[in-house]
Amino acid sequence: MLSTAAHCSRLPRVLALQKRAVHDLLNIPNRPLVSQGPPGRSANTGHVVTVFGCTGFLGRYLVSKIAKSGTQVIVPYREEDEKRHLKVMGDLGQIVPMEWDLRRPDQIEECLRHSDTVYNLVGRDYETKNFNFKSVHVDGAETIAKIAAAAGVPRLIHVSHLNASPTSTSKFYQAKAEGEEKVRAAFPNATIVRPAVMYGYEDRLLNNMAIWSIWWKLNNAETKIRPVHVMDVAQALTNILSMPSLPGTLNLPGPSTLTYDYLLALLSTVTYKPPSRAPVVPKRVALLLARVAQNVWWPALSPDEVERRYIDDSDVPGDWDKVGVELTEIEENALLYLRRYRSAYVNCFHSVVWLLVMFRSSASERTLFVQGTY
Repeated sequence: MLSTAAHCSRLPRVLALQKRAVHDLLNIPNRPLVSQGPPGRSANTGHVVTVFGCTGFLGRYLVSKIAKSGTQVIVPYREEDEKRHLKVMGDLGQIVPMEWDLRRPDQIEECLRHSDTVYNLVGRDYETKNFNFKSVHVDGAETIAKIAAAAGVPRLIHVSHLNASPTSTSKFYQAKAEGEEKVRAAFPNATIVRPAVMYGYEDRLLNNMAIWSIWWKLNNAETKIRPVHVMDVAQALTNILSMPSLPGTLNLPGPSTLTYDYLLALLSTVTYKPPSRAPVVPKRVALLLARVAQNVWWPALSPDEVERRYIDDSDVPGDWDKVGVELTEIEENALLYLRRYRSAYVNCFHSVVWLLVMFRSSASERTLFVQGTY
């Protein structure tokens, strides 16, 4: 009886907390939305978002950030196993997987017709026999933009690349620039986001450097890039969702301009491995080997990737202040992503040293040791 009475006495307070007010009404063109529930994973922001390309590197982090705030997310997928890890990122019923194909306009329309915001993260670093750069970054982007406009979707956020340029020597960058123009023509109020090359757990930058350092010595490793943390880009895309309107182009480069040589030295320092002694391969030889490598059935270094290793990142100011994100340097996260490439002997040695320090030093010394080593 006592527990029942206590439970009943709390009901008015709970109901009072869930009472709606004017600030719960979200002003979205043509689609008024009402948020409800307590803040967090079990909330309901009123948004319904479709994330094309959600199974990719950036997509998984974007879905995680959007879903944990209480937004219902439509996750289009091509293969059944690709979307399994996304299901647990939101509360019950908040992650809605739907099968789709970039060449099926009817499936695209089905994925976005109930959404108030559409993210297009679809991209491919290399060409295949089914999809080349134009079919993915130009035709596919235009199709999504046209269908979103016809369905009355209020917002479209299209992710391109920092180096997108119609005059670039890379077909990848050319296709990205052409895709931007097609999206603007089909959806004039679209937000074009241009991040630089991203790094993280599943990236193709640090992980590839740790395995195939020879291909990052092209151009004498003097190519300048502006790497950005994938979590920072995902947070920027998440923040755009809560902004009333943000048409135009947003450049999201990293905080520092670095060379491949610096990143290779950073990798060597973090992994406790000697610098790579691989020779610098001439560009003609690298292009020839890349063309030969296209005959295998697994993704290999493509000729266009070789061309991109000689192109410096665009020197444009970032628009991070518009999206409210504070950047992190790559040195702050390098250990987190590269530690697994240390040898077992090094890890065992550091574990022994760590135990000795923990048992034989004072509390202040232990704190300094952990901060300096880990």
